Amino acid sequence: MQTGESFADRELAVKPIGAPRETRIVDVTITPLEGQVTGTHLLLELADATQRQRIYRENDLLARLDGSRLMVRQLAHEIKNPLGGLRGAAQLLERELADASLREYTSVIIGEADRLTALVDSMAGPNRPPHKSSVNVHELCEHVYHLLRGEARATVLIERDYDPSLPSAALDRHQIIQALLNVARNALQAVGERGRITLRTRALSNVSIGSVRHRLVASLQVEDNGPGVPEELRSSIFYPLVTGRANGTGLGLAVAQDLVTRHRGIVEFESEPGRTLFTLLLPLEDTP
Repeated sequence: MQTGESFADRELAVKPIGAPRETRIVDVTITPLEGQVTGTHLLLELADATQRQRIYRENDLLARLDGSRLMVRQLAHEIKNPLGGLRGAAQLLERELADASLREYTSVIIGEADRLTALVDSMAGPNRPPHKSSVNVHELCEHVYHLLRGEARATVLIERDYDPSLPSAALDRHQIIQALLNVARNALQAVGERGRITLRTRALSNVSIGSVRHRLVASLQVEDNGPGVPEELRSSIFYPLVTGRANGTGLGLAVAQDLVTRHRGIVEFESEPGRTLFTLLLPLEDTP
């Protein structure tokens, strides 16, 4: 206003005071109005650049995935042998249990070991297309919910918010369960002794993933009220061996991102203290 000159800046983060709470990225242009006395009137233009920045970020992430996949495959080989021992021990224990009701637990161990072995085989081998079949997305979410509920403390609230309009999808059941479970377990570790986690599904239309626009996309979200992702980890959180916990492996999110991108989707996140939201976006063009 003092100089009468125009001013422009790009990609400023603006957070609305009310709903929706999501931060928006805007380009700003400020121009003195012609014919007005200097210092009295300015034209302020805000252009929403959130989508553009998201596409840039996703394209950069997808470009770096090949290196991450190579490391994940190498680590998958190291995981397979302990899984065989775990399954064998569970089978021996099952034979010793006289109470049939207790065998339900060993059956869960054996079933999960088999699922993880199949998953490791697919990760350790070449980057083959997922073994897709028509699945109910909410059945996958419920499977993850029950596994999560078994691991969570009684003081942790786990809620479900499902979109009934979400159709069945052509997905690799084992891969999507593992991807969603990895993200949900991160949320469980983030909330600690007490907190709230929400599993949410939505059907979205006309969504861009990278540079490709999809007519219909399944959105699987995991929201928690933990402390949030540390600022120094946000640009590298999907890379292998990157973790903010002393006892963490840094593999969960890297594996989740790899499995989702095999479905031509992507895992996104937004985080602030008290609210972290991870979203699995899965295209549904192949839905039968």
